[in-house]
Amino acid sequence: MAMQITDTISVPDTEIEERFVRASGPGGQNVNKVATAVQLRFNVDHSSIPGDVKMRLRAIAGSRITTEGILVIDAREHRTQAQNREAARARLNALLQQAAKRPKKRRPTKVSRAAREKRLVSKKKRGELKADRAKKSRRED
Repeated sequence: MAMQITDTISVPDTEIEERFVRASGPGGQNVNKVATAVQLRFNVDHSSIPGDVKMRLRAIAGSRITTEGILVIDAREHRTQAQNREAARARLNALLQQAAKRPKKRRPTKVSRAAREKRLVSKKKRGELKADRAKKSRRED
């Protein structure tokens, strides 16, 4: 079964590798016996997602991507393997959805003539205020 990211993008389960390791933290003797923590590995470079999404995913994921291009997501917040597995997959899905969104193109704008004029008037006023202060301090000396 494939993980659906958007209407057009889906990731087949064959591209997602899951490893189950022993988790630290609370859980008593259960922690020492059962491998409940999930380490989800997703090879970004060899995946079927589009190239532009791969580039954005690399930027978003940051240090979670290894030098070999493998995205590693570690989930150990729950006590059961199934819950940790779901949490890891949900995090991968969220990252991929974020990477799938195209950023809006920035349209350069010019400052309006009125705004430039207003700025110059306020600068002039401020300069005159400071000049008056200087004149007053010279008179008092």
